[in-house]
Amino acid sequence: MSTAAHRELCFRQLCALVREAGVRPLSLMANDPAEYFAVMEAAGGADISLGVKLGVQYSLWGGSIINLGTKKHRDRFFDGIDNLDYPGCFAMTELHHGSNVQALQTTATFDPVTDEFIINTPNDGAIKWWIGNAALHGKFATVFARLILPLQGKGGDPADMGIHAFIVPIRDLDTNAVLPGIEINDCGHKIGLNGVDNGALRFRSVRIPRDNLLNRFGDVSRDGKYTSSLPTINKRFAATLGELVGGRVGIAYSSVGILKVSVTIAVRYALLRQQFGPPKKPEISVLDYQSHQHKLMPMLASSYAFHFATRYLVDKYSELKKTNDEDVMADVHVLSSGLKAYITSYTAKSISVCRESCGGHGYAAVNRFGALRNDHDIFQTFEGDNTVLLQQVAGDLLKQYQEKFKGGTLSATWNYLRDSMGTYLSQPNPVTSRWEGEDHLRDPNFQLDAFRYRTSRLLHSVAARLQKHSKTLGGFGAWNRCLNHLLTLAESHIESVILAKFIEAVKRCPDEKTRELLKLVCDLYALDRIWKDIGTYRNVDYVAPNKAKAIHKLADYLSYQVRLVAQELVDAFDLPDLIIRAPIGMQSEAYAQYTQHVGF
Repeated sequence: MSTAAHRELCFRQLCALVREAGVRPLSLMANDPAEYFAVMEAAGGADISLGVKLGVQYSLWGGSIINLGTKKHRDRFFDGIDNLDYPGCFAMTELHHGSNVQALQTTATFDPVTDEFIINTPNDGAIKWWIGNAALHGKFATVFARLILPLQGKGGDPADMGIHAFIVPIRDLDTNAVLPGIEINDCGHKIGLNGVDNGALRFRSVRIPRDNLLNRFGDVSRDGKYTSSLPTINKRFAATLGELVGGRVGIAYSSVGILKVSVTIAVRYALLRQQFGPPKKPEISVLDYQSHQHKLMPMLASSYAFHFATRYLVDKYSELKKTNDEDVMADVHVLSSGLKAYITSYTAKSISVCRESCGGHGYAAVNRFGALRNDHDIFQTFEGDNTVLLQQVAGDLLKQYQEKFKGGTLSATWNYLRDSMGTYLSQPNPVTSRWEGEDHLRDPNFQLDAFRYRTSRLLHSVAARLQKHSKTLGGFGAWNRCLNHLLTLAESHIESVILAKFIEAVKRCPDEKTRELLKLVCDLYALDRIWKDIGTYRNVDYVAPNKAKAIHKLADYLSYQVRLVAQELVDAFDLPDLIIRAPIGMQSEAYAQYTQHVGF
């Protein structure tokens, strides 16, 4: 399919979802976020481009109106966004700046004579770049720009009030013609997501009404006076970005859906495909080989672990939307950063493993791994580069670490640092470090303690390193010197959160047989992760050599046990063939579907 055809198809599909099926995504996002994210996951399951197109329209463009605007903006735009009369964009990223949003260069200068803002692109580096919906379909853009007030700075210079968001019409609602002063170019064919029309925007003195400032956190009066309930540029900036966490929540949630599709295809094919076997006996399924179980079963366990972790994240986000509680906001901000970074990185690697595990047939475009890999790859970059997001998690952990020793309160997800830091930083018990019985290794208390011990040791050691290096390198230099350590700390903490939420889900399960099955999958997730980082535990004698061997042996055994129920586990994702669409991964006879596809 050509890029042009794919873009047109995605827009028609989105219109059908909204106008024919009657789904109102923005209303769902405002009133029932869990249902909204489920719709996004389903759309992305059919075509990742469609899921992203939906996210641009509602999470980003619509979300900016809901979260950064006030009643006048919602009254004016909500219905038009919801029913797709007002397709829009989210114009934050520039050619020269993406992650460093505070350094954006686009300006919005207030003109007190006409009561307007003048939006301007001061140089090529400030061209808005990679803007979804901009190349073809967007009629409006939420433009992030520096709010400039003339004559209000020192010595009568212009005053830069920092980054704010503005509603800028970019195309005529009736003719779709680009409006005067705006130049739009197509970012062109991409590695993936070619159903999304990414464009670049340049503004040449484009005038918009003063009311088009999204003024929840800062406003300008008719006479040009700036007011805000937040006293500094940094606080306003933090509040603005904090309200945009819904995008990261959606990316994490959608990435889990893509992982489920990939694992389902790979597991079903591995069960179907038979190669070799004992002498004079039938060939066996490739999933009966230990090496194949080692590839796919921990990945299947991770799919379940991520499912429960992102469900928890969505629940916390829903609570935030209902309460606007500052503590919940802080928790959701860092948790969404960590889960988005960790899950999307894991999924990106896993899609390639799934492709390889399906051999030559995994290379056929019809079996979808190429499209899944290419379309999902950018999930590691948009809505926050994963390395940057993990640094935010590490920074918050260090802040919480300081609070622990000041006697302050910790956010909910970080409570284990308060409750058990002393225990986790003490010397390992020489007796328990040698326990190797299956009951002990499958005890969720041992598993969670091991995860949290690792995080606490990493946190304590990196705090000491930062303090040491800051004396000679300064704060920025010390952070850079310890950066890999900080990233490992953030990943370790997120893994602790994921395991904790999986364990809680197992305990809540009302059906005994289902609970036993989930416990098996949870144990595999936990022990596989401990084994993959066994060097850390051995270095501090948390695990003795005999215990390390027992963990490895049990993880292999649990992979075999999960293999015996792998069919049931992937079927429980309840993904219809219409979503899977890969002949080798369908519930019906895969080889028949495959041969029919090529013309037999």
